[in-house]
Amino acid sequence: MAKFRVVGISFDHMHMGDLLRMVHEHPDAEIAGIYDPDRAKMQAAIDAFDLPEDRVFTDFDTCMAAGPYDMALLCVATAQHAEMTERLAPHGCHVLVEKPFAASAEDARRMISAMQGTGKQMLINWPLRWVESHVTAKRLIDEGLIGELREVHFYDGNRGPLYHLADKVEVSPDEVERQKPDSWWYKKASGGGALLDYMGYGATLGTWYMDGEAPLEVTCTVDEVAGIEVDQHAIAVCRYARGLSKMETRWGTFTDPWAIQPQPTCGFVFVGSDGTISSPDYASHVTVQTRARPERHEIAVDPLPAGETNVIEYAVSRLNRGDTIDGPLAPDLCLTAQRIVDTAMQSAAEKRTLSLLS
Repeated sequence: MAKFRVVGISFDHMHMGDLLRMVHEHPDAEIAGIYDPDRAKMQAAIDAFDLPEDRVFTDFDTCMAAGPYDMALLCVATAQHAEMTERLAPHGCHVLVEKPFAASAEDARRMISAMQGTGKQMLINWPLRWVESHVTAKRLIDEGLIGELREVHFYDGNRGPLYHLADKVEVSPDEVERQKPDSWWYKKASGGGALLDYMGYGATLGTWYMDGEAPLEVTCTVDEVAGIEVDQHAIAVCRYARGLSKMETRWGTFTDPWAIQPQPTCGFVFVGSDGTISSPDYASHVTVQTRARPERHEIAVDPLPAGETNVIEYAVSRLNRGDTIDGPLAPDLCLTAQRIVDTAMQSAAEKRTLSLLS
């Protein structure tokens, strides 16, 4: 069987390097092309994966004409997700959008509409979906271990988006400060800010844990730092019919959670009618309380199933079989989460509680 051909579109998001590495390491996939108008942004990937010149492009149309491709990895700045999805849709390939989904629910709907009728699927990658503790927590919740799920509490973030490159290569604090004035991550018009960067994780996986249920209203506040036009810390309270949940996002955690868990701990805490589950990011176990066993006790995480240990394995196996994309990667579920994020942003701007935006 021919290899699954993948093209990387834009290196605005540092996760492009991670995604390309997954493609490079997959026995049934290949990096068939990469595109960015700035060749310098691609150089590290060219070197790392020994890409020939005929697979490197600085012009989008030339890149797509060199196809066909089975799937495009989309890593442009968030504000450009809708426009670029609309440009990719006519080219007959699946589209994997690196989180966040979009800059707004309106843009998300544009993306969904663009893919309709193409016979191809769009999937949105949230890297926390591939964290074993969070997948294990979902199984335990679905099995009824803690009864009816009533609250989802999410706290997550990192030291900041400029502190690390692909493969979590660290950047010095001095270099971070040098880059901030020109980085899209710190510009409102480009879709920057911690709220858009990270709250989608909590909203998307939270909606997955809640079996698709949406909150009734959202109250959000963000920090306001002189000289920084985007938020770096946001806290949203979501009122569901079944209770209150909280989503907190932070650029500026004391340490990065994939290296050393900071305090507060990054991850999820779930409260049900009959128990609780704590699921830290990257943990080897979840911590549980139940009516039958109220003392805190640990349950080892489930290994991710073979063929679905990362988003590229999942995409290649699912799309080759013609299966429908599901869970936190599914556009419809992600749209509900995007509405939560939009409402949180507007709530913070208006400094009041808002009903969930449509």
